[in-house]
Amino acid sequence: MPKETSENIPLYSRSIPGAREAIDQESIESQDVTGRFVINVSQPQLTAYWPSSKVHNGGAIVICPGGGYRGLSVDLEGHAIAVELVKLGISAFVLKYRTPSTITMDNPKMGPLQDIQQALHIINTQATNWQINAEKIGVMGFSAGGHLASSAAVHYNRPVPRNTVPKLLKPAFQILIYPVISMDPAITHIQSKTLLLGEQVSAADIRYFSNDMQVTEDSPPAFILHANDDSHVPVENSIRYYQALRKSQVPVQLLTLPHGGHGFGMYHQYTWFETLKMWLKLYDFIR
Repeated sequence: MPKETSENIPLYSRSIPGAREAIDQESIESQDVTGRFVINVSQPQLTAYWPSSKVHNGGAIVICPGGGYRGLSVDLEGHAIAVELVKLGISAFVLKYRTPSTITMDNPKMGPLQDIQQALHIINTQATNWQINAEKIGVMGFSAGGHLASSAAVHYNRPVPRNTVPKLLKPAFQILIYPVISMDPAITHIQSKTLLLGEQVSAADIRYFSNDMQVTEDSPPAFILHANDDSHVPVENSIRYYQALRKSQVPVQLLTLPHGGHGFGMYHQYTWFETLKMWLKLYDFIR
């Protein structure tokens, strides 16, 4: 296992299942003090950050940046988070998942879920080589990336990629930061819903992709963070998920902040990352 380094890992060694032949149009739409916003992602990959041997503890987290399923805030909600996680001894994997598109995918609504399941499959199958404890592989997501991470947590028993099995797809835990959870028009993030599911959405798809409606007693433990004044993704998303997890007797912590809005990443006056660190220790995901 490399020490204190990072490397890019393609998600698929050959062609991407369900992908359509198209020109790669990935680009950086904007870049500011918070980092890059990447759009038109059609070539998914993991960027692995390896902790030093001094702190390495066997845990791993797949990080899903947000961006409303239109793009990915790869630095603010990806690489910056990975840098902090490796300090805790966690192997951090930033997932550059494909943004839904009828140009590049046969089934756009399943593309991102396919990518995170493929990422979990890779990490699980390489766990021994990478000195990762297969029982301590979790997912983390921000905004629409939180929807993707929670989708991995509730749909692990419905594999999208070929040649994968549910036991290699189930996260040990889920960390959701101002997540999109529900496709209910009353509380959803409209852009995320529309870009993932299209303009005309069936009742079956509303239910399937409303992750609060997919929770079972086997769902993994969750840490959820949301600001009460979030005007982009209403806090009710996190509250519904919290209530669904509690009803199924799944361990869950919901931390609501009085203010902070949306998309703050690590940069909030409340050091929520310290609370997350305590939660990870409480459930023995880190030492």
